[in-house]
Amino acid sequence: MRIGLLTEGGYPYVSGEAGLWCDRLVRGLGQHEFDVYALTRSERQEARGWVPLPPQVSRVRTASLWDAEDDGVVYGRRARRRFAEHYGELAATLSTTVPGQVPGAAGTVSRADSEAAPDQSALEADRFANALYGLAELARDEGGLPRALRSETAVRALERACRAPGAHRLAREARVPDLLTVAARLERALRPLSLDWYEDDGLGAVDLCHAASGGTAALPGLLARHFCEVPLLVTEYGVRLRAHYLRDPDSSPSIRALLAAFHGRLAAETYRRAALITPGNAHARRWQERCGADRAKLRTVHPGMDATPFAEAGESPECADPRTLVWVGRVEPAKDLVSLLHAFAEIRKEEPGARLRIVGGSADPEGAAYLAHCKGLAAQLFPDEADGPHAVGSNPVSFEETGGPELPSRADAYASGALVVLSSVVEGFPAGLVEAMFCGRATVSTDVGAVVEAIGGTGLVVPPRNPRALAEACVALLRDPERRARLGAAARARALELFTVEQNVAAFHGIYLDILSRTPARRVVLDETGEPVPFSAPAEGHVPGRWTESTARAAVRGGPGWATDAPVRATVRDPASEKTPAGTAGGPNPDASDMGPPAAVPLTAIDEPSAMASVPVTEGVR
Repeated sequence: MRIGLLTEGGYPYVSGEAGLWCDRLVRGLGQHEFDVYALTRSERQEARGWVPLPPQVSRVRTASLWDAEDDGVVYGRRARRRFAEHYGELAATLSTTVPGQVPGAAGTVSRADSEAAPDQSALEADRFANALYGLAELARDEGGLPRALRSETAVRALERACRAPGAHRLAREARVPDLLTVAARLERALRPLSLDWYEDDGLGAVDLCHAASGGTAALPGLLARHFCEVPLLVTEYGVRLRAHYLRDPDSSPSIRALLAAFHGRLAAETYRRAALITPGNAHARRWQERCGADRAKLRTVHPGMDATPFAEAGESPECADPRTLVWVGRVEPAKDLVSLLHAFAEIRKEEPGARLRIVGGSADPEGAAYLAHCKGLAAQLFPDEADGPHAVGSNPVSFEETGGPELPSRADAYASGALVVLSSVVEGFPAGLVEAMFCGRATVSTDVGAVVEAIGGTGLVVPPRNPRALAEACVALLRDPERRARLGAAARARALELFTVEQNVAAFHGIYLDILSRTPARRVVLDETGEPVPFSAPAEGHVPGRWTESTARAAVRGGPGWATDAPVRATVRDPASEKTPAGTAGGPNPDASDMGPPAAVPLTAIDEPSAMASVPVTEGVR
């Protein structure tokens, strides 16, 4: 079958979120064909390029979320009226959403009207959806929305909604600078509405849209479902709505409330329209249910990780230093290394020979400042110790990074200690903890995110921001090597059973087939007399390498009226193309000039002319 993989700030780029998981999924499902539709977040990400792509990726199309050019589209009077109506409705749903309550769940209205809450919630959800799809249809008819979303009309519509009766207090308190900020953020989030991805030669040609995350990445999938009736699968290993609540703490309450309302409404609409939702853990699943996701649509699929690099460390646990504790990860305030250092000060009182290795670097200026603060605190808590007047002291805490001669890889970092510690106060799925489990190491972790679900009783868990409890758990395991060995062996067995790439790929292969088996056929193949040919265009017809011959033609059954003007061609072998070295055997390869009207944002359409090539060889920017 043909999968439209939707990403934001990740695959196929070298840097970004969920890139490694997407690459493993695509490579593991070689029997399917993938079209990748990627939204980029920064110029730096685009400059760093792509990862090598496998042959089953037949097309990559990208659009920018960071640099919007003026589309030059000037609306007439009727189009301006349509825009003001739909955008005003969208703004009204945001200003009436009660702060602190998640749209999509019962309870988005006043408690005095609690009996009518479910009906009111459904009404507001429909109101948001109608406004969203109305804007999408306007963008299709007029050629784009960027200029309109940045116009004074948009800001005034937002202001009217915030000043209207029924608006909540934080919306009424929004000042003009707040409204300008919110309008700019909404313009960026709604840029996918202006793309030309939703034609028969784009997402309309795939059998299934798979969004690698929620939020803006899932928006093209919603539009493909709306315009082309393509089923949508949403995978979330970290819920975007939760990430929004943790982001921009310095913004004003009005900005945070209005943007939270938008992301909450978008999440609720995504969960409502998705055929299936696959959270990566129970923590994400609880957030999705709180946002209104139907439990019948939820299937937990744990992330798949490559256990091969950690096999040697896992099979040789006796090589670890029994007195060394290891922390591995990206240094940032959410990791709470300050509490870890204070806990280690207590550990040193009980175990004077203990050492702590902090392995990891910072990814931004905030992380660099936090790392410098932790180094200063370590120097204060553990002054250099010397055995004698002529010996050089050494600090029991070391700050290191992988890639050097002592720690070439993360596996070497885990293998250097007998105990792995996680001290986070905020955590999604603890990938670093699973890597330690692959290495057969006992762990001491804080009870945040999906930590308890990941370790499942194979390690010790303590409350976050509690250095004393963290120290006591570490001392208990340092003094009991047999218990450490039992916990490490159990952790390795659990990780190999639940968190490998193989189980993840197998789970999604089954989910793809399940969704397609319950989706009505959208392509009807007609014979020479115009009669439908049963079972003539099955989903597996998109598998690279054609083996059937047919002269049938295909027409679209159902869907919007505009689709019937351009029937979808049947997927058959073209003998003429096989004689051409540049012919493709893996899927359609339309010319860039036939891909619909120009996009309203920077857009790159890249088709791979050969199914045997490892990377696209032709790049065009339109």
